This record gives sequence, C-alpha cells and structure tokens, in this order.
Amino acid sequence: MDRKNEKSEAKGKGGNKPPQSDKPEGLEVERIVNFQFLPKMVKRRVYALKRLQLQSANIEAKFYEEVHELERKYAGLYQPIFDKRRDIVAGTIEPTDEECEWQSDREEEDLAEDLQKKAALEEKQADSAGADDPKGVPEFWLTIFKRVDMLGEMLQDHDEPILKHLQDITVRFSEPGQPMSFTLEFHFEPNSYFSNSVLTKVYKMKSEPDAEDPFSFEGPEIIDCEGCKIDWQKGKDVTVKIIKKKQKHKGRGTVRTVTKELPQDSFFNFFSPVKASADGMDEDLECTLATDFEIGHFFRERVIPRAVLYFTGEALDDDDESYEEEDLEEEEEDLDEEGEEEDEGDYDPTKDPPPAECKQQ
Repeated sequence: MDRKNEKSEAKGKGGNKPPQSDKPEGLEVERIVNFQFLPKMVKRRVYALKRLQLQSANIEAKFYEEVHELERKYAGLYQPIFDKRRDIVAGTIEPTDEECEWQSDREEEDLAEDLQKKAALEEKQADSAGADDPKGVPEFWLTIFKRVDMLGEMLQDHDEPILKHLQDITVRFSEPGQPMSFTLEFHFEPNSYFSNSVLTKVYKMKSEPDAEDPFSFEGPEIIDCEGCKIDWQKGKDVTVKIIKKKQKHKGRGTVRTVTKELPQDSFFNFFSPVKASADGMDEDLECTLATDFEIGHFFRERVIPRAVLYFTGEALDDDDESYEEEDLEEEEEDLDEEGEEEDEGDYDPTKDPPPAECKQQ
C-alpha cells in the first residue's frame, strides 16, 4: 500500500469539506473566533490542547517507526518469492508445469474466434521453432520502463540497450538502530557498458515532527538521497555526449581538434541526484527533488512488488482508475469553490443587463 493511501485510511481525506450549515439563508454566519482576542484563561487551555497535540504527533512518529520495522520484517518473507521471480526472468530456472498453470478462461472468452485461431497458430509455430525459444522473459524490466509513463519519461533511446541487461530491482530497508532509509538496488548482468553488477540509490527518511513546525508532521518523509558511482567503460557513458571542435591558431594557422563533454539526458542520471543547497532551494530544484522522491517511492511501493502486472499492463489500468478518481475529486472541489464565489453576490436583472449570449434573438 502506498504512503498516500495509508494516510488517507488512517486519517481520512483532508479534502472533504465540513457539512453545510443548517442556518436559514439571510442570517449572518458567526464569525471565526480570533485567538488573540480570547480571554486569558481560555488561551491557557488552548495552549494545553496544543501540548496534547504535540504529544500525539510524537506518538504518531513512533507508530511510523514501527511500521518501518514491520516492512523490514516482511521484506525478508517476500524475498524468496522475488528471488524466484528473478531466476525465471533471467532464465536460470524453468518453472514446472504446475507452477505455470493459470486460470485464463476469462482472457480466452474476451478473444474473438479468429484471434484465438491466430494465437493458436502462432503458439504452434513458436513450439516448432524449438531452438529459437528465448531464454527467460526477454526485456522484462525494459518493457516495464516503457509501459509506465513516469519511468518512460526518464528513458532515452541510448538507455535501452543497457536496460536490456537489467535482471532485477530490489529494495533493502535500513537495519534496526540505523537511521530510517531504504535502498533501491538495480542488478545487471555482465555487459559492455559498465563494470558495476549493482547500481544503488539510497533514500534517507525522517519520522519525527519538525522542531520549528511540529504540527506539519504527516508521517515519514524523504529528506535526502544518495546515488552511486557508475564505472563506465571507455566511450560508453550515456550521461554525456562528446563534441569535437576544430580550433585554428591565429598566428601559426595550425588546426587542432578539441574534445568536450556535455551532459545529456539519460535514465542513468537517476544515480547522480541533485543536492539541496545550504543556501536554500529555488522552485526548480525543489520540484526536481520532489519528483526524485516520488519516483523512489513508486519503485519501492508499486513497481517492485507488482512487477509482472506492470509487464502485462494490468497494473496500469489500476493506476489509471486511481488517477481518474483523484482528478474527479479535484474537479468537484473546483466546482464547489466556483459555486461559492458565485454565491457571494445576488444577481439583480433590473440593474445588470444579461450577458450577450443570453439575449433572445
């Protein structure tokens, strides 16, 4: 379950509006009390309530620390399943007939008769090929990257040959007693692009109320991330492009070639994240970091646990439905706000002429 849904279920959705007042129209709505003008004794009691709220926030922080420990515990239970998934994808083991059984009656019913015949013919041809039977599930992770919009936006053409060598993506949680974090591990088979067998990205987290703004606490948040050094083979670094320029000497007239490296877009820039400046962050940097953190959560909470469903495209339908529900809620809220603005003043047809498009022809 992703963190957003956890919060929604635990706390309720913050976008819900309070129930409408039962007061008859025309009566003035009671003004909101200004805290500064409350009697001294009432203020004291409100301060006591805020101290209780702070205690509640500290307890909530401990709750999320225990949730993290629970995630770490269950990660060990999931791992044998994910290990077998990796071996099947890589082709190091072949699943048994029993393990390959899957109820697909519904899928077959959805296929038209002619498509069923075509599928049966292609399957027969594939079986007769024998020697051409591919190993494991080719381009498993690359296909997922291409299917998921958030990941596809990071992907460049020059990244694809490298990601064909990606064998697995795993998540590792911090050990007990260590600061809260999780590490994404990208496992590659030997290739001609870099010598690393594993590329890592560590996301550091915090689960405690901010000393300066404790009431803003809404659960664990990513506060920083660290990538890793990629040991590129000579001339294989896809995060830079090499430009050669010819320069002519003014005096001697000789010509020399100068080579210059310029950064270029690549998924592998993911492993060289930008850092927050000590002087603060501008809007672009803040947006970049927020996107990076969102991608980290997405790998951890969605892609890794449900990889095969992203490969087949089934998980994409679920994601689309979730986005549609969120968009609908936002549209409803926008309409409510517009309605409130329109209700601020009563329309008097005797004073204001009707809009041009409303005039009778």
